[in-house]
Amino acid sequence: MWAVPLHYWWWVLALILIAGEVLAPGFFMLWIGIAAAVMGVVTWVVPGLGALAQAVLFVILAFISCLAYWKFLRPRLARHDDPAARTLSRRGEQMIGQRYVLVEAIVNGRGKARVGDGQWLVAGPDLPVGTEVEVVGVDGSLLKVRAVAA
Repeated sequence: MWAVPLHYWWWVLALILIAGEVLAPGFFMLWIGIAAAVMGVVTWVVPGLGALAQAVLFVILAFISCLAYWKFLRPRLARHDDPAARTLSRRGEQMIGQRYVLVEAIVNGRGKARVGDGQWLVAGPDLPVGTEVEVVGVDGSLLKVRAVAA
């Protein structure tokens, strides 16, 4: 019967962990998967490595790879000097400071404003239809507005 070399099992584990990262992203399984891939290389180069030594080395490699991500790579990925890049996927935040016209009066604190070719739900003081408002904040998809002084 054909026996599968041990290093292949480490590479299979690496592929499973990296595939798990694709299904549930969070950068955690990716780095443990990288540690498993390195273990595959280690067991290929040193085939007689015992099971306990492999387990200890894997834990150490996983810890080092996760630590390297948290200390070095994560801070670099988090840096954004461009304010537009921070709000790229949050359209509401890009609207702060913009002015729009109410298409539905604000009654009991809620109304609607025309934004481009659509309408957004707004919250603010009671105001009549046609009033120009300025966006002062965002809560999810709700724009917080105030009346623009005439």
